[in-house]
Formats: sequence, structure tokens, C-alpha cells
Amino acid sequence: MSKKNNGIGKFVVGAGVGAALGLLFAPKKGSETREDLKKMFDDLMTKVKNVDMDDVRETVEVKIEELKQGIAELDKETVLEEAKKQAKKLKDAAEELVNYTIEKGTPVIEKSANAIRKKVIEVSKNVITKLEKETK
Repeated sequence: MSKKNNGIGKFVVGAGVGAALGLLFAPKKGSETREDLKKMFDDLMTKVKNVDMDDVRETVEVKIEELKQGIAELDKETVLEEAKKQAKKLKDAAEELVNYTIEKGTPVIEKSANAIRKKVIEVSKNVITKLEKETK
């Protein structure tokens, strides 16, 4: 892929992620926010597939799948301690995704990964807070 096409691909990825982030940060119920986050993962996966760096794309896809699975499991957790453990795993996986994008020098994906990392932490905290209130 030429540098020109690669630049266009990065622009498209950035524009799509930016639009998804705008929707994500609107105030919503926790279930709606988690659903938006899942859609963001899918959108990012679609855009990452257009990046012409196979190893970056493959690793980002794996990390996003880990995060999606973690969110699904966190959403099903009923025991506070397990939710805290899952939240820690999610945070670590999101951190790994961000660090990987930094290491590979992919600024467009790095911004998206950072936004996802922040949202994963926020969603995890909200679930834990809700569970803590329910156990009292």
C-alpha cells in the first residue's frame, strides 16, 4: 500500500473512531454505555482491518476480542469480588493494547485505544459501584 493510501486509511479510521467516541461520551445508562462500547469495538475492528500492517492488525484484533469478552463477563458478574478481579484484567488488557499501539507507532489507533482504555475503566468502576451498593 502506498504512503498516500496508508494516510487516507488512517484518516478514515480516525474519523470513524471520533464519531463513535462522540456517541460514547453522551450521558447514558450503564447498559447503554456498555452496548456503545461493544459497538465501538466492532467499529474499530472494521477499521483496523484496513490498516496495512498485519502484525499490528492481528494483535489489536486479539486485544479487542479480549476486552469484548471481558466486558461480557463483567456484565454477568454477580459477586463483587469476581467483578473486581475481572475489572483488573480488563484494565490490564486495555493497558496492553495502548502500550502496543504506542510501541508500533500507530497514533490513530493509539488515540482510539486510549479512549477505549478510559471507557473500560469507567464501565468497570460503574459496575463495581453498583454491585457494592447492592451488597449493602
